[in-house]
Amino acid sequence: MIHIVGHTAIDHISKVPHLPEKNCSTHISDRRIYFGGGASNIAAGIATLGEQVTLHSCVGDDFGGSDYDQWMTRLGIHQQFFVVPGTHTPTAFMFTDDKGDQMTFFEWGASKAFATSDAPSLPLVHMATADPDFNCRVAEQSEFVSFDPGQDVFWYTKEQLESIMVNTDILFANQHEVKQMCTTMGITREALICQVDMAIFTMSGDGSTLYTKGREEFIPVVPVTLADPTGAGDAYRAGFLSAYVRGYSPLTCCKIGTVTASFVVEHIGCQTHLPDWETMVVRYRQHFGTLELPRKEGINV
Repeated sequence: MIHIVGHTAIDHISKVPHLPEKNCSTHISDRRIYFGGGASNIAAGIATLGEQVTLHSCVGDDFGGSDYDQWMTRLGIHQQFFVVPGTHTPTAFMFTDDKGDQMTFFEWGASKAFATSDAPSLPLVHMATADPDFNCRVAEQSEFVSFDPGQDVFWYTKEQLESIMVNTDILFANQHEVKQMCTTMGITREALICQVDMAIFTMSGDGSTLYTKGREEFIPVVPVTLADPTGAGDAYRAGFLSAYVRGYSPLTCCKIGTVTASFVVEHIGCQTHLPDWETMVVRYRQHFGTLELPRKEGINV
């Protein structure tokens, strides 16, 4: 069982001709609502790939019985939710202009309850975007920790990041998050890498890099027709973690994460085009060759 901690959110994705200046407006040319939230995206990806996953999240009293709730049930996601009465399930409002520039407004809603919630002790946990103090407590109490600061990286203090990194086994981050973590902690990129057993840094369309025990390995992207990059990082983590618990080598896990992400970016929405394991394997073989057998038995968690 893989445990995921972090946001469940409703994504309102809108297209606008341009992002307005302060005190100005623009018109919306297209608006759609999708299931989102970094932690939920990862959990949905893992469940679709066929692994058991439990999602620890905060939702409002509008969530129970909703379309999103029913979608998670169909996927087989185990829910460990803090239901916060009188609040909305977190909601993201994203506006993208014709140039591809984006602006996001995020309503934390029920996720504010993370700050005062009891942190679970878990055998294997991936911590996505959530309250920094809550993630610190989860990391301290759990056995094996995977950490992804996401866009919430700006909310972390130096002390919080240092506390989490001491307890982190795998670090995921994109190039912007790496830069911000280094700035906040006052360390170099190399020093950040040395703090964990394994680091995976993604670079959007430029691929990703795996760092393990002083070794650096580059993984290219799988070329596809891009419709929406939102959720690519979450899908990458879902693919990696699903492969990791099955016992595949870290490099192969990164390749599986890359392939999983390639499906998601072909469609708008973070959970609208997730592959199952067999579908992922077909594309893996097309771009990376034979998928070798796992080097060890799957992790029993």
